[in-house]
Formats: sequence, C-alpha cells, structure tokens
Amino acid sequence: MTDTCSRVLQFEKFLNETLKEDLRKALEARDKIFSQISEYLQLKTVIERLKETNLSNSELKTKTDIGCNFYIQAKVPDPSHIFVAVGLGVFVDFTLDEALLFINKKTARLTESTDSLTKKIAQIKAHIKLVLEGLRELQNLSGEVDKPMRDVF
Repeated sequence: MTDTCSRVLQFEKFLNETLKEDLRKALEARDKIFSQISEYLQLKTVIERLKETNLSNSELKTKTDIGCNFYIQAKVPDPSHIFVAVGLGVFVDFTLDEALLFINKKTARLTESTDSLTKKIAQIKAHIKLVLEGLRELQNLSGEVDKPMRDVF
C-alpha cells in the first residue's frame, strides 16, 4: 500500500511540477510569437497605406504613441524609408518595398515557430492525459471512457 502511495505521489509531482510547467511555458512562448506576428501585420498594413497614398516626396504628419497611450505629434520628413526591428534589438532602414518583403518572410518564419510550438503543446497535453490515466489506474478509480477528458488549461 505504501509503495502505491509513493508512486502516486511521484506521478502527481511529475504532473504538477514538470508537465504543467512545461505546458505553461510553451503556451506563453506561443502567445509571445503570436503577439510579434500581430505587430508585423499591423506594420504591413501601415506600409501598404503609405504606398497607396504615395507620400514618398512629401512630409508625413502623424501621432506617435510614446507609451501608456500618450501620443505626440510627429513629422516624418521622408516616408519612403522605414526602420524595422529585425530582432535582437537591431533596426534596419528599409524602403517600403523592402520592408514588405522582410515582413512577409519574418511572419512566415514566426508562423513556422508557432506550428512547432503547437505540436509540442499537443504532445505535452497527451503526456498529461497519459499520466492522469496512470494515476487513475494506480488508485483503482473507475473512469468514464465515454466522457471526454477536461482540458488542463
């Protein structure tokens, strides 16, 4: 009996301290990448609107968020070039067309990353279900097979 109790405690510890923590980290990483994709797509929309209005030779007046939803009026002397964050705190001066190409490539790479994280999340959830079934079996609990299992998160 004590052997069974110790095994149950080991499984519960593994479930709570390892699997659920790995799942939380993977979900946070995927959400962070989704946020980056959203920002790049917003930038792409702004660049497309700039190209449509054809303001390459004139000055552009805009409002800029300086943080906490505080805006200031800004003047852009040459809206035909834009600085884009390429990663690791590095910004590159692109023409509007170059920026669009970069954004398309970057969002494609980020989407690949989210796909691999989604697969990892599915594996972790499968491991969690497996451990829960093992715990149920160790404790001789009858589980309803017809009833779908509730999602962990």
